[in-house]
Order: sequence, then structure tokens, then C-alpha cells
Amino acid sequence: MSSTALTSRLFEPARLGSLHLPNRLVMAPLTRNRASADGVPQPIMATYYAQRASAGLIIAEATTPNAVGQTYPDIPAIYHNRHVAGWRRVTGAVRAAGGTMFLQLQHGGRIGHPDTTGLTPLAPSPVAFPDPIHTPAGSRPGVVPRAMTVAEIRSTVAHFAAAARRAIDAGFEGVEVHGGNGYLIHQFLSEVTNHRTDAYGGSAAGRIRFAVEVVEAVADAIGPARVGLRIAPGVTANAMREHDIEHVYPALVGALADMGLAYLHVVFADPAQPLFHRVRADWPAALIANPALPWPTPLPADGGRHAGERLLAAGADLISLGRAFLANPDLVERFRRGAPLNPVRAEYWYGGGELGYTDYPVLAAAEERAPALA
Repeated sequence: MSSTALTSRLFEPARLGSLHLPNRLVMAPLTRNRASADGVPQPIMATYYAQRASAGLIIAEATTPNAVGQTYPDIPAIYHNRHVAGWRRVTGAVRAAGGTMFLQLQHGGRIGHPDTTGLTPLAPSPVAFPDPIHTPAGSRPGVVPRAMTVAEIRSTVAHFAAAARRAIDAGFEGVEVHGGNGYLIHQFLSEVTNHRTDAYGGSAAGRIRFAVEVVEAVADAIGPARVGLRIAPGVTANAMREHDIEHVYPALVGALADMGLAYLHVVFADPAQPLFHRVRADWPAALIANPALPWPTPLPADGGRHAGERLLAAGADLISLGRAFLANPDLVERFRRGAPLNPVRAEYWYGGGELGYTDYPVLAAAEERAPALA
């Protein structure tokens, strides 16, 4: 074991709202498409998450707060009692393994399709997703979404709050509101996808309004110390474009800074960028930073550890990693020992059974096989 592993801040305990976490490594939310067709988490998902319970915090995969918000087939939901029951099996297994979980709430907005939901997607403006979308019937062109009325905006805010209450009932310690990666809240933030001329569009103050109202409603529903927000300034995932991140994100952070939230989660954070330091200076609570590069950029051999260490040194409080946790259930222990990491099998990311999901070996199993392989 190296002295670097012994002294790393990654293994120090951390505080998140009212929670005391054993280390600063967070399992990022990762869509895996292993729920049932109607969004119920399946037993294999309990196994998957329990295997990774040594993470300081697990943020469970993107979960839809209402039917029209569903993005892809077989993603989980949290708007019906059957969804709550399915998630209880997951949180119970993780708690029994010593882990702590938040649930990410994600509304797809224009990234949805009638072939999946039977519904026309809703978005800030009728701007179609330009790329093909995966549906139960295969890849289909994106459709023009219907611009949300003010009444639909308000009902969607209420759906987020109701989903948060259900998440707590399902055994989660809190929720993360997904405000990035091109989904509904991000669509409101960008002038490219938000052409509204009412109070929810136009200036930065108008475009952040929906995000602020969602977070406020969720915080009112379950308490602000149980709520995090994920943002992705300038990230181009899902055909997203933004031209004024230096105005929008400081305005958003400033509007939420005094709310007493558990954390802010910055995706693809870069300590070389001034905006990261501006956000860190303006945000008074825990900051989770995700250093990963978007697919298909290869995962670094160290799983992102070095980049995470840089972000901790630059002011982040916790580091979230995705693909590294996907392929290494015991990532924390591998980092502690300086052990090699399992390769990621991308062909099994989305959908299927245990292959590439619950069958990644842990160190003990790998070490038992080592003599036979030598």
C-alpha cells in the first residue's frame, strides 16, 4: 500500500447535510436500464447497489418523477406505490451493507418519445432533440416537444416534490435534482432550448426560475438538508448548447446559496476553469465534483482518482465517479490499496441481466484466481 493511499483526503470522513459519510468518494448516478417496463426497480438492482455500498454516498440512477418525463425504456420511476416498493428493496439492501443512498430525480423534457411513453414530450419550447432516441421499437428520430404551459410547469414542480416525498418513503436519505446533461431543467437554463418570452425565459433570471422553483418545492417537501442539485455548465451531452454559462450559473448558485441544501454536484468539473472557482466561492455547503470526461473518452487507468485529488485540492468536498464504480464494486478498497481496476465492459451498460452489471469481481475473488491464471 502506498503512502499516498494512506494519506489521501479521499478516505477522510465528510459531512453532507446531517449525514456523516465514511469517505469522500461518491458513486455517480448511472443509467443502466434494468428496471421493469413500467419503471419498477428489479431485485438485481438491489444486488448491484449493495455491492457498491462502501462508497461514501451512492446517488442512485436517474429516476422519472412522472410518466411524461421518462427518457428511455426500462429506466426506474418514483411516481407510484409500486415504484416505492421496488426501491425499498434496493435501499434496504444498501443499508444492510452499510451504505447511504440519495435518489436522482430526472425529467427528460424533449429527450422522450411517444413510442416509449405514449405521450408527446414536454419542454420549455418546441425545439426538437436533433439526434435519434432509443425507444422500445428501436432508434427513432426525435419529435418536436410541446411547449409547457405555466399550469404544466407548476404541475411538474409539484411532481418533483411528490417524487421526493416518495423517495424518502422508499428509504433514501435524500434526493438529487438533475439540472444537467440536456434534460428538462437544463433545457430551461439554455437560451438554445428555451425561447420563452414569459417569466420562465429570456434573461438569466427567467431561465433559472424553473430550476429554483423545483429545488424550493423539493426542499419544502423533505427538508433542504436532504436535497442536492446537479448542474453541468457548458456540457454538450444530449445535444445541449449554452452560450452564457458565466451569467446563468452564478445566478442559479446565488439564488440557492442560502437555502440550506445538502450539496451542489458539478458535472465534468475542471479546476482549470474560472467558473469552477466562482461556484466554489459562492456555494456555502458541500460541493461534489465529477471529474470524468464524456463518453467515448476512455476512462483513465487510475479510474479518475488523480483528477479527483486535484478537485479536492481546488476546493471540492467530495468526488463523484461513474464508470470506475460501475466496473469496480470495491472501488474504495482498490483505491486504498493502489490495486488495479477492472476494465469497463461498455457493451453491457444499458439493459440486460447480470453480465457487465453484478458480475464484476472484487479484490478477494480476483486474488483467489490469480495463482491459477499465473
